[in-house]
Amino acid sequence: MNSKSVSGFSKLNKSQKIEWLSQNYLVESDDEQSTFETYWLPDQNVQKVIDGFSENTISNFIMPYGLAPNFMIDGKIFCVPMVIEESSVVAAASSAAKYWLDRGGFKTTILGTTKVGQVHFKWFGKHALIESIFPDIQAYLLQNVGPLIENMSKRGGGITKIELINFTDDEPGLYQIRVNFETCDSMGANFINSVLENFASGLEEYFVDSGLIPDELRDVDIIMSILSNYTPDCLVRSEVSCKIEDLGTFANGMMAEQLAEKFRTAVKIAHIDPYRATTHNKGIFNGIDSVILATGNDFRATEAAGHAFAARDGQYRSLSYCEIKDGIFRFWLDVPLAIGTVGGLTSLHPLAKKSLDVLGNPSAEQLMRIIASVGLAQNFAAIRSLVTTGIQQGHMKMHLMNILNHLGASDSECSDAVVFFEDKTVSFSGVRDFLSSIR
Repeated sequence: MNSKSVSGFSKLNKSQKIEWLSQNYLVESDDEQSTFETYWLPDQNVQKVIDGFSENTISNFIMPYGLAPNFMIDGKIFCVPMVIEESSVVAAASSAAKYWLDRGGFKTTILGTTKVGQVHFKWFGKHALIESIFPDIQAYLLQNVGPLIENMSKRGGGITKIELINFTDDEPGLYQIRVNFETCDSMGANFINSVLENFASGLEEYFVDSGLIPDELRDVDIIMSILSNYTPDCLVRSEVSCKIEDLGTFANGMMAEQLAEKFRTAVKIAHIDPYRATTHNKGIFNGIDSVILATGNDFRATEAAGHAFAARDGQYRSLSYCEIKDGIFRFWLDVPLAIGTVGGLTSLHPLAKKSLDVLGNPSAEQLMRIIASVGLAQNFAAIRSLVTTGIQQGHMKMHLMNILNHLGASDSECSDAVVFFEDKTVSFSGVRDFLSSIR
């Protein structure tokens, strides 16, 4: 057995876990205990809640929590919390929000709120037979699940559609019961999975007890029951538009007409070329994920759905679109967002609750609108930089403070560096040389 293996690790307290870690895996173990303990919260009750979000926790990993003001969305101005560690993201979103504040702001449309779950199973009878009795199966499953969906139904949600999907051409005997859900203001993962597991057990009971299945075909093999994070019908659109001449002028003397055409072409490239589309959409998710994290939602599910949606026609493409028509510049984003504002971390995490408070305690649909708009703002800011000054100038300006901190610059040295690099390209070596020259 490896000498670094351990039994009963989960039963150790945090200090004991850190001690074991220091002894077995950390080279510089002088003061590892205090390093990890530095980030424990002073309020033990809150820390206990945070520890409960995961397993084998020994500390908290700190991420910057910033604000992007001036977001006018559907006529209302928001100050949006964003959690992200990448330099320039919050600044870029804020800049784009301020830019469009004077041009009508962001306008949004909820295109759908349907979420999806699946029961995968194998059965080797004739397809015509299961197809003919599926209405009876459906009725049986709905009757069994009644108590589970009662509360969600009272809130206006529940099951909206059940269908049988035949995959036997791809895998012998393979079928799927696909279920559509409305989950109101909750993300609904636990609700959906509970319903699906009830359906799975109900399906097995039906095949044994219904009397409509021949004895030799009563065996049904449940493979798995799980929600899908691909939610192409839980979709929101955010867009901005204005007359081309109202776009203004840009860096390097670029005029509105030239900016509009270069911008449109840049978006078109992201629809043509998956290499560009990947970076293009990553920029969109810089904005989206920041708000997802700040509100206690699941950024991994959101990313998975978004990237699958971007490849829905067989090629990975841009999630955003741009057109110039009749003298109007229009830029918009369609993105699936299966999120919630009640339940889960949104209710348990103190800062997630505060984020929702900052946003006016929105419904799930309202939060979809906000998040999509931040993603669009981020995309606009990135493309505007790319087709005018280039992305590095602004990014490295924001990165300057990170470099200064890394090099241990004092407050006065930081102030001098900001002035010095105002009209110069920021680089690690350049900042180091500047500090050496003034020290």
